[in-house]
Amino acid sequence: MSRPDGLRALLRHSAVKFAGVGVLNTLLSVAVIFGLKALAGFGDVPANLSGYVVAVSFSFVVNRRWTFRHEDHVWTALARFLLVFAVSYLLNLALVLGLIRLGCNDYLAHLGGMPLYSVVFYLGCRYFAFPQRAAAA
Repeated sequence: MSRPDGLRALLRHSAVKFAGVGVLNTLLSVAVIFGLKALAGFGDVPANLSGYVVAVSFSFVVNRRWTFRHEDHVWTALARFLLVFAVSYLLNLALVLGLIRLGCNDYLAHLGGMPLYSVVFYLGCRYFAFPQRAAAA
């Protein structure tokens, strides 16, 4: 396999695609969180929740269609996706609030919660929300 083919294969991997979607979602989430905190006076929990809610719709559509190429029932996938999101979000929020309680700057605490959220969310999406059907024998 030549080097360009290896790069193409890497760029087609679901983890790389998911990371790309995640970068867009992260930028969108951070903009909403920081904007609501700084401009609208929102507290940490409502700003954090709003940031993730804004990005979750985009994430579902793009990850289902492009990242995982999932074609099974949309409503089942949506229910599973929302469950994975909820678990990921609650773990993120617990870490964010824990970091703030430990004295971390609240903006940095929100950034600090994102890696945990991302890893849990990817694994949940790949193996639960958008599972791949076994190839026909």
